[in-house]
Amino acid sequence: MIGRTKGGMNTKLHAVCDSQGRPLNLFVTAGQVSDYIGARALLSSLPNVDWLLGDRGYDADWFREALQDKCIRPCIPGRKQLKTTVKYDKRRYKRRNRIEIMFGRLKDWRRVATRYDPCPKVFLSAIALAATVIYWL
Repeated sequence: MIGRTKGGMNTKLHAVCDSQGRPLNLFVTAGQVSDYIGARALLSSLPNVDWLLGDRGYDADWFREALQDKCIRPCIPGRKQLKTTVKYDKRRYKRRNRIEIMFGRLKDWRRVATRYDPCPKVFLSAIALAATVIYWL
């Protein structure tokens, strides 16, 4: 699963999660940056999986082709502005709520939710620490 959420001080957190909603890889971008930048950054670190669930922000032809080159089937709904509809497995897509639950649990940590750290590297370190404590210890 791949997803993103807005953080404090105009940032976006992009994450790759396993099927249980545990974060595997995290990436922070500025809030005004396109989601495609986060997708491109996380593409090389995707695990060997059959499916990738993502939200509309990651709907791009180049991203779908890159996933298919890695033998990963995308389950990403098309953007609403598209004239042609993109077919995706709606039943499978409902499982994407696990990544939203993961973002919610990370935001339970006040330091992550309010982003006290002006430096992006320190902020990402705080997120990684929270994710490690919540999911991996």
